[in-house]
Amino acid sequence: MERSFKEEVKLLKLGKGDTFHGEGILAVTKALLQSGVSYVGGYQGAPISHLIDVLADASEFMGELGIHFEANASEAGAAAMLGASINYPMRGAVTWKSTVGTNVASDALANLASSGVKGGAVIIIGEDYGEGSSIMQERSHAFAMKSQMWLLDPRPNLPSIVNAVEKAFELSEASSTPVFVELRIRACHVHGSFECKDNVEAKISRNALLQEPSFDYGNIVLPPSSYAQEKHKIEHRWPAAVEFIKREKLNETFDGSLSDIGIILQGGMYNAVIRALQQLNLADAFGNSQVPLYVMNVTYPLIPEELTAFCATKRSVLMVEEGQPNFIEDALHAILRKADIQTKVYGKDVLPMAGEYTGEVMLGGLAKYIANAAPRGLDLNAVTAIAAAPEKLAASKQRALQLLGGAVPNRPPGFCIGCPERPVFSAMKLLEREAGGYHVSADIGCHLFSSLPPFNIGNTVLGYGLGLASNSAISPLFAKRTVTVMGDGGFWHNGLSSGVSNAVFNNDDGILVIMKNGYTSATGTQEVPSSPHQSQEHRATDMGIERVLNGMGVKWMKTVDNYKVANTLTVLREAMTTPFKGLKVIIAEGECMLEQQRRKKPIDAAKLKRGERVVRVRYGVDEDTCTGDHSCIRLSGCPSLTIKDSSDPLKVDPVAYVNNNCVGCGLCGEVAHAAVLCPSFFRAEIMQNASWWDKFKAKFRGAVIGALQPA
Repeated sequence: MERSFKEEVKLLKLGKGDTFHGEGILAVTKALLQSGVSYVGGYQGAPISHLIDVLADASEFMGELGIHFEANASEAGAAAMLGASINYPMRGAVTWKSTVGTNVASDALANLASSGVKGGAVIIIGEDYGEGSSIMQERSHAFAMKSQMWLLDPRPNLPSIVNAVEKAFELSEASSTPVFVELRIRACHVHGSFECKDNVEAKISRNALLQEPSFDYGNIVLPPSSYAQEKHKIEHRWPAAVEFIKREKLNETFDGSLSDIGIILQGGMYNAVIRALQQLNLADAFGNSQVPLYVMNVTYPLIPEELTAFCATKRSVLMVEEGQPNFIEDALHAILRKADIQTKVYGKDVLPMAGEYTGEVMLGGLAKYIANAAPRGLDLNAVTAIAAAPEKLAASKQRALQLLGGAVPNRPPGFCIGCPERPVFSAMKLLEREAGGYHVSADIGCHLFSSLPPFNIGNTVLGYGLGLASNSAISPLFAKRTVTVMGDGGFWHNGLSSGVSNAVFNNDDGILVIMKNGYTSATGTQEVPSSPHQSQEHRATDMGIERVLNGMGVKWMKTVDNYKVANTLTVLREAMTTPFKGLKVIIAEGECMLEQQRRKKPIDAAKLKRGERVVRVRYGVDEDTCTGDHSCIRLSGCPSLTIKDSSDPLKVDPVAYVNNNCVGCGLCGEVAHAAVLCPSFFRAEIMQNASWWDKFKAKFRGAVIGALQPA
């Protein structure tokens, strides 16, 4: 997993009168337990991937409360799990990364939103928008509007987040509608404290099973039920949601002395707004703002009465809405004009249309608004002087760059040291050198780093597990065979159904390379059905990828050891040239090095503590042999293989060098052998607590080598 929460999950047992101190995601889990959930599930993905890890580590404790936990095969499976709340008054929660996860789950969510729910149904959405994101820049707001599911965006502090989760269940039940709780990356990792409540055991759980089924044709999304559901959604569910939000005061208003202006903001933007106001000397260290604030902890649906009441006495307001399109700003204009309120609305005219509202962006935008709004009783010169600080900072950065001689080089993400996927791309580069370029349909996962230097492999990326499906139109229209790269996580998530079955059915002649590293490694090494080590005893241990492919009718299939570059190259060459027509699958097998090291290091440490013999393998470069060509670096891309100045004054070029981060995977030597490079690499064994036999052999070998060397 991304990390272990074995110790932290003990905090989940805290009860009334206790104070919780910890991280945002752990607080979310505690809120779920306090809400009396019957079941939880989800699919990992930043920034909420470690919520799955917390739930997995806490599964034994949740089992005591009768809560069913399931690590779902995909976001679609997680969303469908919420169907339990359609017929029965049981609370359920699932989680995934948005927006890509929401896209996968959209079919189930649309049906869920149409049917409505009896029990509270809550989706914890990891909103992955901004400069720390790894996906396309979209927001969850559009989906909430499209399916009319309520969207909570709480202030990024633990009491607000916990309250939002608990109130989300109540809101869901009050309006018979599933609810999103949106958490940005900083909210997921924020630390703080809140006063706990007792955990609640659900009335329906694994400790109190259902006895009779419930059937209501009105819950089935078929005509005429679907028409009635739409009518009920507008006439009853929506008004019930608005009434609940108003009654429970889920949105917050903070008064300020500059009463002729105001700021309306998404709850998740609260910390950034307050920080910018503090820098402008318009808020104190405790968050007390001179500018009145209307904080929308619920961003959909909007509450017109609250917005008009806040704006009625103000000359202007600033709408802080991160991302585009500016749904809320446009809606605010419509609400105010319908109410015949002429308050001027600022928004995307002083803040960027797109992109994350970082501290620097927010400071500049607020300063522009204050300058334009000119609130009564405020010295604008002081605000203008402070707002000019970013420009001064930018000028100082330019001066620093001139002194340094240029910008610091970009450091794009890449494969971990010893990653088993890197050797496969080394083999693919060697094949490219032999046979010329060929189209590669890439896929989501660690292997997507192949699209970056030094490999630059991967022409298209369409979605998780969709590499082979995206290759279906390229393959028959290309002069040579094409290659698809898919991870085992993507294979189980979507690749098997949308890619392999489609390719076998249509007799696709392409090549599929499955990276079988044992986990969904890109999100924290969560387990998949084919993982070599399963943490829960009740999970199946015989769901091999090879068996599944055989069952699907794949006739050409070969398994290679990832670290054997020459062998992998041979199999790739064979797949490219074989007369066999049909899908050709190469399973590149090698366990994720991170997971392997996490397992080995504690074992080796325990052996050393007991005084037992431990051997570590390391690789190095013979400086005298190295020519300084550096082909080895270009073909392996290993971060531990770098360069240094040669100690030989006659060698102008730097030589290759293996630093202390080496984990002994052997890729450097394998590449040198497969590509027929210089024989400068050597393998060494570092021995601790050596035996007498080890010491004798070392002395004997040293004596023989010394005797054979010239005087």
